[in-house]
Amino acid sequence: MDTNHEPAQAPAKDPIALFNDAHVREFIAAARLAHLATADADGAPHNVPLCYWFDGECIYFAIDEKPKRGTGLALKRMRNIAQNPRVALVIDHYEEDWSQLAYVMIRGNARVVEDPEEYLVALRHLRDKYLLYRGMTLTPEKNPIVKIEPVSVHAWGARFKQDPNS
Repeated sequence: MDTNHEPAQAPAKDPIALFNDAHVREFIAAARLAHLATADADGAPHNVPLCYWFDGECIYFAIDEKPKRGTGLALKRMRNIAQNPRVALVIDHYEEDWSQLAYVMIRGNARVVEDPEEYLVALRHLRDKYLLYRGMTLTPEKNPIVKIEPVSVHAWGARFKQDPNS
């Protein structure tokens, strides 16, 4: 993989301006899997794959019923978010044709959704996107939903390059 190319970045004055790019928004909305990086209070990193929903501004994910070492707020990612809400989320695409490689990295602040209406809206959209969620009994007590509010967005890949003729 050629790692010498710097990611396309939003102008310094608006670090989340890439959310306005239709190619970036479509890529984030269509992808099925993201990788969440958290760190505890001492900075020890932790990285897990997850399912998510993008509402056009923020990212939501649920602690679902897939087998895990712990549950709800006891999970390492949730303990880390409680100690240090700064997270990074990478959504990527891989193919053997490396000209098709792409990723979007979103850095932001994560928090547990406490508003019941916001929880239900996010859960409904997660169930629309992921069929298996429809068969799960998810509740705020056992299955918190986390909202990531972006602070910066970086995109890399040919699909995100601006057309010089436009």
